[in-house]
Amino acid sequence: MKQFLTAGVLLALGCGSGGATGSVVVSEGVDPTAADAVVAGAPDPVLAWNAIAIQQIAPPGGVAKPGTLGFIDEAIVHTAIYDAVEAIHRRYTAFASRPRLRGPASAYAAVASAGHEVLVALYPASSSALDTALAASLAYVRDGRAKDNGVAIGKDAADAILALRANDGRNAGGTFTTSGGIGVWVPTPPGLLPALTPWLRFVTPWTMSSPSQFRPGPPPSLDSELWIRDYNETKALGAKVGSTRTAEQTDIGLFWSDNPEFQVDRYWRGIAIAQRLSLEENARFFAMLTVARSDATIACWDAKFHYAFWRPVTAIQAGGGNPALTADPAWASNAVTPNHPEYPAAHGCATSASAHTLQAFFRTDELHFSVDSTVAALMSPVRTYERFSDLLEEVKRARVYGGMHYRNSVEQGALLGQRVVQQMLGLYFQPEDDDGSGRSDRHVIN
Repeated sequence: MKQFLTAGVLLALGCGSGGATGSVVVSEGVDPTAADAVVAGAPDPVLAWNAIAIQQIAPPGGVAKPGTLGFIDEAIVHTAIYDAVEAIHRRYTAFASRPRLRGPASAYAAVASAGHEVLVALYPASSSALDTALAASLAYVRDGRAKDNGVAIGKDAADAILALRANDGRNAGGTFTTSGGIGVWVPTPPGLLPALTPWLRFVTPWTMSSPSQFRPGPPPSLDSELWIRDYNETKALGAKVGSTRTAEQTDIGLFWSDNPEFQVDRYWRGIAIAQRLSLEENARFFAMLTVARSDATIACWDAKFHYAFWRPVTAIQAGGGNPALTADPAWASNAVTPNHPEYPAAHGCATSASAHTLQAFFRTDELHFSVDSTVAALMSPVRTYERFSDLLEEVKRARVYGGMHYRNSVEQGALLGQRVVQQMLGLYFQPEDDDGSGRSDRHVIN
């Protein structure tokens, strides 16, 4: 049987970013004497069910779901949790539904119920283990009407999100091939793997009007000064052997080659713990972050497969399609090149979406936090930042140091991620109007 992460052992998955240590405690916003009636020392259920979702996406000893699809699953979990919590607190606009409140209700129970309902629907083979995780979460809440109402609200919120995403195309499947040639993506060494989830470019977005809404202009033409700059820069800084990188730049390039979903979720949880976010704050925090990341990735995949631009390892070995450039048939990237087209950079898209969402949530760019990496043999497996923008700028450089991307591609990805967040924040996760009607009812079912 799989070992599922229940609330009491949350840190075992690796929350330890953000300078937080020790056990996760009940959020300051949870009053054990109020409707929640949560026992002292109860861990935050939003963090717990985020970690449980991660273990479903990448089960111990099993086959991990591609991160691009895992992003969508996480957003389904967290929008359900968010709608369940806001059905009780009613401070922010609903995303997909406003379940009916029938008397006092436990937000703690609603979170556990919503997370469980979604994950059982997405991973039915794990229903028994998920039932056990639900029972462990609900054991922290005193039996009674409030607990029962919370469970019902969580189920209603989950069912509405599942209905919203039922035919979104995330499981469509499909392949993508090209004939290759100058400027065109082909599978890259060492694995020569087929393109990763190419159908993601057709998946229904969460907050955008279409996957192509924020599609950037094309990559630079191969006779442009911009292309010559980017080619030579990545060739020099991104080479596995004979690069001009410093030791720290090598470390940075490899540090950010960790599994992006798990690495990012770890530092999100670390920030939530260090900032002592309440249950309601965590519900909104994770819903905003996962939706922004999911949409930025969908938009990124639209552009990647529309342009199908070649990776540095392909371009540099072939000479860049420009007589002013020098080929290196033996050139290899410092980090393993991911198996999808180059432009724009996915880490630029998703990290920008994360950074700009964090800036909006905390209403500042300045926050002390840390990020860890599980990549082997790093000089610094934990890196610390004082600003969200500092992290974004480092990730942009890291993709060049890793040899997987060109500078313009990362910059264009970062701009795409920022545009996704700007629109999302104008339509969703906003304070309710004074009359409780909310600013947006695009998907809301009352």
